[in-house]
Amino acid sequence: MNRLKDATSPYLLQHADNPVDWWPWGDQAFAEAARRDVPVMLSVGYAACHWCHVMAHESFDDPETAALLNEHLVAVKVDREERPDVDSVYMTATQAMTGQGGWPMTVFMTPDREPFFCGTYFPRDQFRQLVLNVSRAWRTQRDGVTAQASQITTALAANAAEVTQALRAGGLGGVGVQGETDARFRQVTHASVTALERDFDTVDGGFGRAPKFPPSMVLEFLLRYHRRTGASAALRMAEGTCEAMARGGIYDQLGGGFARYSTDAGWAVPHFEKMLYDNALLSRVYANLWRRSGSALSRRVAVETCTWMLTELSTPDGGLAASLDADSDGEEGKFYVWRPAELDAVLGPQDGEFAARVFGVTATGTFERGASVLQRRAEPEDTGRLDRIRRVLLAARDGRVRPGRDDKVVAAWNGLALSALAECGLLFGQPHFVAAAQAAASWLADVHMRGNRLTRTSRGGHPGDTAGILEDYACVAEGFLTLSRVTGEGRWLELAGRLLDTALSDFGDGEGGFYDTAADGEALIFRPADAADNATPSGTSAVAGALLSYSALTGSARHREAAEAALGVLPAIAARYPRAAGAGLAVAEAWLAGPSEIAIVGDPDDERTRALHQTALRAAPPGAVLAFGDGDAADVPLLAGRGLIDEAPAAYVCRKFTCQAPVTTPEQLEQALARTSEPGRDWTPGGS
Repeated sequence: MNRLKDATSPYLLQHADNPVDWWPWGDQAFAEAARRDVPVMLSVGYAACHWCHVMAHESFDDPETAALLNEHLVAVKVDREERPDVDSVYMTATQAMTGQGGWPMTVFMTPDREPFFCGTYFPRDQFRQLVLNVSRAWRTQRDGVTAQASQITTALAANAAEVTQALRAGGLGGVGVQGETDARFRQVTHASVTALERDFDTVDGGFGRAPKFPPSMVLEFLLRYHRRTGASAALRMAEGTCEAMARGGIYDQLGGGFARYSTDAGWAVPHFEKMLYDNALLSRVYANLWRRSGSALSRRVAVETCTWMLTELSTPDGGLAASLDADSDGEEGKFYVWRPAELDAVLGPQDGEFAARVFGVTATGTFERGASVLQRRAEPEDTGRLDRIRRVLLAARDGRVRPGRDDKVVAAWNGLALSALAECGLLFGQPHFVAAAQAAASWLADVHMRGNRLTRTSRGGHPGDTAGILEDYACVAEGFLTLSRVTGEGRWLELAGRLLDTALSDFGDGEGGFYDTAADGEALIFRPADAADNATPSGTSAVAGALLSYSALTGSARHREAAEAALGVLPAIAARYPRAAGAGLAVAEAWLAGPSEIAIVGDPDDERTRALHQTALRAAPPGAVLAFGDGDAADVPLLAGRGLIDEAPAAYVCRKFTCQAPVTTPEQLEQALARTSEPGRDWTPGGS
């Protein structure tokens, strides 16, 4: 029976025609396992996952292997991007039992959902034998299997509670005195930079050894830390990593956008899947690096990456799709790689030789079967020639079989994207970026929001049935806040407040921390609450940042205190593994900066207002919030009561709603903002 044919997940639909008798996750699947008295095999992956495709081709498409599964087990298929809660719980089990994790994730469990054997990818022969062994153990050693499963489940739940308690014990200890919190944040951010220096690759950038993932949130933290302290080491690590990634094969040198990770230490050969969240986070990092350094490379990469998101991931409804596959035409990376003869055929021998030299395409290749991944390690003197060649190669590449696209819209990732698009649109004079951010925000508000609750995914114009998790509420709220400060539309501030109030009421743990799932969500074997970053900011860090921004715009002490409490676990996480604390450390930097509050008052159509607005975003300190519009706007408290100066648009630079004297020119605003963020300088008001 084809139970996946009506799924909203492209990953599940990829498996709808397998000979495996798949079930979607749900009570019916486990009831069927109990009725048949067989174990459950849970297979978790995602549409862009290369090794998921390999295992599907080898095992799930194979009739003999499928027959074994159907005879001995109930097989359940889950898209980790639709059900990150299920993925988190059983990935914790997989890592605890095997010492590693990854996708596809393969978990054998009882009909009570208790795991007893976990793994990832298995070659077909090994997988067949595993299925037979699991079935045999279930029939002949039932008591031992179920006892082991029960022990594992109890240990996982207990460990989750112990980890949370340990993080709190090593943290800030709840809401404290402002000076004490500031001192603790200064201590933890300084210690984290020192630890990151020890792990920094001084040759190739990034941290640690291969494989290397783009450290988006750590880079954001380092840029903010440098802005506050002037520490050269932080800027050196951020600049070195950003340049190495932008010049390597992990960055698409023709079409823009970053792949998921590099298989080598030098960023040369990527794992080719491209995710919305990576590109949303990285475009903002490169924009912020440009704000600090004025680097032409950073500006180009930020603009190209935003352009790539809109070109490749825009959906007809206004949202942004989740990802592009690593494979095309059955081969990993085939869409992206080149050989010298292919360059010559498209460009002619002279331009072909020039392109091969600039992009590092060699006869032996840098990838597989003599193919090379394009890199751009240095700029040629004739940049005009290179630009022309890039356009020709991009047009030729568009004729190849394209990678598959996972076209579901994920709320959290769209929240990240609309933040990036809105900011880059204003910074770089790209109004179509801002328009795309408005379209994505409207889609989230109209389709994903029901009252004050969020649905995690939609596809083809229709919302899915999966409830939003904490990261959805946090990232969408932050996206709405960003759009509010770019467009001046107060609607987004109001919607952000509703989402944050739901996060506080439905996801809070009663002690200042947060669970990843709502209190009325599906009960799993334990309730996940992971405060460490993964590929995206942890829900806890993301909601702390959104709460802090919202409090700065509205003056709400309740939201500021909630942000402080949420960051209570930061010191313990950063001390253990600072590379998993980048988002929280970046929020701590915003806290230490105030965050600064900037109110731009004036007619949005007045060129003087627009100049102040753009200057404010470009020169703002870390984590600053910005309100833009008419001073009479009752829906944006930061604007209330602030008016024009001598009938000219004005900018007010504030902290906790106490402001310096208003200014009316971009130059004066830059000076005022510089005073708020000079390393070692305490902020003092200069007016009212």
